[in-house]
Amino acid sequence: MTKDHGPSIKNDEKYEALRNEGMSKTKAARIANTPNSGKKGGKAKDYEDRSKQELYDKAKEVGIEGRSKMTKKELIHALRNS
Repeated sequence: MTKDHGPSIKNDEKYEALRNEGMSKTKAARIANTPNSGKKGGKAKDYEDRSKQELYDKAKEVGIEGRSKMTKKELIHALRNS
């Protein structure tokens, strides 16, 4: 049975799975709280094909700090490594 991690974690099952894989609490929470974190499909555009604004919006959604000063290349790097 999945433990209830309180209102700050939206998807407790996903959070626990990520923590069991060795992710930090912060990163696991960020991924578990993303609305489409458990969905698959591969229909998203590559980061290189997105506009800087789209990348900025995604960075904001996942909580990347300092995004307003980042270039498109830096946003892509931050999104891939967060």
